[in-house]
Amino acid sequence: MRTVTAEEIRRVLTYPALIAALDEAFRGDIHVPVRHHHTIARPDADATLLLMPAWNRDGERFLGCKLVTVFPANAARGTPSVYGSYFLMSGETGEPLAVMEGRELTAWRTAAASALAARHLACADASHLLMIGAGALAPHLVHAHAAVRPIRRVSLWNRTRGRADALAAGLQNGFDVTVTTDLEAALGEADIVSCATLSAAPLVQGARLKRGVHVDLVGGFTPAMREADDEAVRRARIYVDTRAGALKEAGDIVDPIRRGIITEADVQGDLFDLCRGAVVGRKTPDEITLFKSVGTAIEDLAAAMLVWRRLKDGGHG
Repeated sequence: MRTVTAEEIRRVLTYPALIAALDEAFRGDIHVPVRHHHTIARPDADATLLLMPAWNRDGERFLGCKLVTVFPANAARGTPSVYGSYFLMSGETGEPLAVMEGRELTAWRTAAASALAARHLACADASHLLMIGAGALAPHLVHAHAAVRPIRRVSLWNRTRGRADALAAGLQNGFDVTVTTDLEAALGEADIVSCATLSAAPLVQGARLKRGVHVDLVGGFTPAMREADDEAVRRARIYVDTRAGALKEAGDIVDPIRRGIITEADVQGDLFDLCRGAVVGRKTPDEITLFKSVGTAIEDLAAAMLVWRRLKDGGHG
């Protein structure tokens, strides 16, 4: 069984190739049980254990499962909040093939899923991205969105200014980057707003959003987490990565439905629908669209399959 490092994942993946692989996966025949979600009580802040299995039923058969831990209090310790490993096996024999570094694989597939949605939902000429949050996922989201839209200007906001400054330094060569402390003003200027935080209180204020913006909500993965307020959800045409996941786990969807702000019928479609052409994405230049992802094992399996095939091919697509 091969051990695949984060460096190897970075070496073989590109965003155009991964976005195409996810598009194919959402149009394909992949079985995904509802992920196992376990809360681990801790005195500092509750932690989470996630188990995410999936297997495909067409073409070359693979079986995979991701194990993820989320310990929010790690930030105060200066260590990552999220750890994970991905186990890839043969779908024909169950033979273990590889264990892959899960944080890197997750960052790539999460950002690629947002970009896949943006390809259907963001305005074709969207050039200004507001990135809320400066964690490990943020640079992936910037580059992934830039793979599907002509992003030239990037505004960064983070609760801790130093982390935003560090992110800006890493992005300077490819974009016109600014760090802002005025989130309200930035929300009113951006063509795409991408939010990747562990916030329990909304950061994206719907009243501040300009017409035509696309909102990409990535960070929240429990019903208690909110990144956008009720007005943002109410104003937008809403899409999700998977209905089963979002209607169970996404606080930005579950909470407004529970309180009658929106209904399940207001969720226009998911990535299955968008990729298969079952629903229409953006309809007009002025409408606000919103994509909420909580993550799905389909994306992990598709990314792991792509990594495995490229490693076998010597790192070439």
